Amino acid sequence: MTSRHECVTLGDMAATPAYPCCAIVPPHILDRLADLGHAPARRSVAVDTALREQRLLAVPSAAAAPHRLTRTVADAGHTETLPGRTVRTEGGGPVADDSADRAYDGLGATFELYREVYGRASIDDAWLPLDATVHYGDRYDNAFWNGSRMVFGDGDGEIFVDFTVCLDVIGHELTHGVTQFTADLEYRDQPGALNESLSDVFGSLVKQYALGQRAEEADWLIGAGLLAPGVRGVALRSMKAPGTAYDDDRLGTDPQPAHMDGYVRTRSDSGGVHINSGIPNRAFYLAAVAIGGHAWEGAGRIWYDTLTSGRLSPTTDFAAFARATVATASSHNPRVSGVADAVADAWSQVGISTT
Repeated sequence: MTSRHECVTLGDMAATPAYPCCAIVPPHILDRLADLGHAPARRSVAVDTALREQRLLAVPSAAAAPHRLTRTVADAGHTETLPGRTVRTEGGGPVADDSADRAYDGLGATFELYREVYGRASIDDAWLPLDATVHYGDRYDNAFWNGSRMVFGDGDGEIFVDFTVCLDVIGHELTHGVTQFTADLEYRDQPGALNESLSDVFGSLVKQYALGQRAEEADWLIGAGLLAPGVRGVALRSMKAPGTAYDDDRLGTDPQPAHMDGYVRTRSDSGGVHINSGIPNRAFYLAAVAIGGHAWEGAGRIWYDTLTSGRLSPTTDFAAFARATVATASSHNPRVSGVADAVADAWSQVGISTT
């Protein structure tokens, strides 16, 4: 049985792996808003439940894909039918739809980070075309990766604005695809929180790379600009200071812990994957700032090589991942102990031993 807000793929379940329908807005936020009578949130929860229950399209084969960036953006026309009507394809100019153009540009920016920095040929490393759908649902308060494409809601305008406005959200969701094709971390408990954290890490790096920011210059926020005017908060999550992203009468208080002492044990949210991701998020932030420079070159390279090393399993927990990052840092810099020490110290500061 799948957990709430989780989807499976089209086809024979015995032969085809199930991919989580990974959404950017944590279920505890939408559930709270729904309980307060917020109609768009109620509808969004219903949509997410339906996504969990149906079988979504499996990842398409990239065997015949051209060896270049290939993007397609479709418009769902405020329905819940995918993929929608194609409105922009690779190489075409801007269209009269800001959401479609932002989605197109965000797909490109994410591709550029992975290709130019890490040499990765799209999210599957085999030139998988990048597809997205905008204007999904009626004031849908979320964006998600369904195993084959990115899907964006327009937001309700009261709590959330259009989900294409944040480049890090696009990078976050597409990174779920990278994880899917590499470590394939289970979407529950600590492996699921690592899955979410890796998406936050590379979502932030997509934004930092596009802006040319050094680690100390970045805001380390996920979803900055996504909250509508009047909402007391700065983003969905803060990697620098988990637990401080928002404090609002409607959203509640950001529940993310920054240390293992605050680890949340819960059966909701697939074991708290969006909550406990704050712990490895802060470890990455601490490592990135300690190493310095551009985070995609320092800590980002270590995290990426760890993710794609083949040393991780679907059940890798925080401690195993932490040890793996230290081992990666040591192999990258065998004569420079400071980098591996900085990574180990970052994990120690969030209560995770690497020895």
